[in-house]
This record gives sequence, structure tokens and C-alpha cells, in this order.
Amino acid sequence: MIINCVAYEKGHRLQDIQSDEIGDYLGQPDRFVWVALHEPDAQEMARFQAVFGLHELAVEDALNGHQRPKFEEYGESLFVIMHMVTMRDDQLETGQVAVFAGPGYVLSVRLHPGRGFTEVRQRCEHEPKLLRHGPAFVIYALMDTIVDRYFPVVEALQAELESIEDQIFIRGSARRSLERLYQLKRQTMRLKHAAMPLGEAASHLFGGRVPALCRKTREYFRDVYDHLNRIESAVDTIREMTITAIQVNLSMVAIDEGEVHKRLAAWAAIFAVATILAGIWGMNFAHMPELDWRLGYPLALLMMGSACGWLYWRFRRAGWL
Repeated sequence: MIINCVAYEKGHRLQDIQSDEIGDYLGQPDRFVWVALHEPDAQEMARFQAVFGLHELAVEDALNGHQRPKFEEYGESLFVIMHMVTMRDDQLETGQVAVFAGPGYVLSVRLHPGRGFTEVRQRCEHEPKLLRHGPAFVIYALMDTIVDRYFPVVEALQAELESIEDQIFIRGSARRSLERLYQLKRQTMRLKHAAMPLGEAASHLFGGRVPALCRKTREYFRDVYDHLNRIESAVDTIREMTITAIQVNLSMVAIDEGEVHKRLAAWAAIFAVATILAGIWGMNFAHMPELDWRLGYPLALLMMGSACGWLYWRFRRAGWL
């Protein structure tokens, strides 16, 4: 589905155009066309492939929503895949944005639900001096917006980790904390898989042999790369702290189990003494003088109670009970 199809000249918006009018603006100096698509079908992509001369492998990747973030060159044209990551109802939602750019055109293809890029187009149109750089600045604006949307996700993951850490030492919360930690670890890795390859792609747009289309905007891509480095560092920190929290949580589980085992062992020892004494006087020997003694029964109870009480006191003092 076509979201926008707009022609620009020297950084200024000319007008909205129809898809069959795109050819009238291609090849003209200081002009380019920016087309935005949302979940197009194969026929629609084939139509724009013919108009812009897109490579068939890039078109195939754009229609496949499970591509790794990457940057590729096809002659004078560029192809970039980026992953959108947003947090909604404590769950990560991911999508894919594929951008085709070449002399005189930009084609952005958004797959899966997620926030659109209306504010990106408005930002570019409010900065005509920068938009005069053409398709390269549009790539930067899209990439910068996607990266900026990673920061709230990082903050949400950090807040979730702090919340879990507050619950780790509460008795009875070990299982729930462990489930939340593993979920946090998975979410952190999903964000890392989106940010790290995109950083590699951005590095090709400002360092080394920069594509001709991006030579005037390399400083902007360096800024995006710096933001991605910050995100990667934060993600690595969250991941390490999550692993540490998992180890602490498992240690707390082991400690709780050890406390239970100590209590069971203490009570078993207490009852074992009473059982031994009762077993001795329960033997059917012919000559046991104390059985005929009038005070034998209360004395036996007193001995068993005293022995059990002394053991209870010792275990209590040792912290087992």
C-alpha cells in the first residue's frame, strides 16, 4: 500500500504525485521522488522495481520480513535494511524497514505493524537545506529516527531489571523472578540483534570507501553510529547484569533449599532421640527393672522431653530452627 509519493526539488516539496508520474521526475537535476510503502504485495513491488530499476535480490529481501539489518550497493544504488524495535505492554514488537535509494529516488518499504514515519518526512521538509542533499539525507533521517526509538526500549529494559532486582531477595519470589529474568534476557538479545548489525551498516556510510550518494552526509551517519555504540554498550551492560541476577537468583533458591533441609534435619534429629528412647523401653526383655518402678513412666517422659527440648534449644541457637 502506498503511504506517500512526493516529488522534491532543491530540498523543497513540489507536490504529491501518482505512481505513474514518477518517470517524469527521474533524471532531472536537483529533483528526487520519495515513495513510502507499507506491506506491499509482490505485484506492487514489481511495479516499482521496473520504475526505479531495482535489483531483484534486493526486492526479494525487502519482501521477506526476516532479514538481518544490512547495507548493500547495487551500482549507484543503495539498499539498507533496518529493524524497528518498540516496547508495547511490556512486550517487544519488531518490524522491518527496507530503503532503496539512488540518483533521483528513495523508496522505503515498511513491514509488520509499528509506528510510521510521518514525523520523519515532516522533519526533512522543515530542513530544506539538508534535504537538498537528496536521497542520502532521507536515509539518514529514517535511520536516525529508528535508532532514537531504541533508547526508550533500553530505558524500559533497565527499569525492568531494577524492578526484578528489588524482588530477588523476597522469600517465595524466586520462580517468578527467574521467569522475568529470562524474558528480559531474550528481549535484550532481540534489541542487540537489531542494533549491532545496523551499526556495521552505518559504518560503511561514513568510513572507508563511502558510496558517492552519501559523501556529503557522512558526518550525519557518523552521529548515528555513535548513538548505536551507546545503545550497544547499554545493552551489553543490561545483559551482563541480567546474567548476574540469574546467578544470584539461583543462589537464593539453593540457599532456601538448604534452609529447608536444615529444618528437616533438625526435626528429624529431635524425633530420633524420642524414638530411640521409646524403642529401648519397648523391647520385650524379661528383666527390665525400671518397667516395674512406679516412677518409671513419668521419668521416661521427662527424659524424652528434656532431650528433645535441649536439642531444640541447640538447633534454635545455631539458626537451624
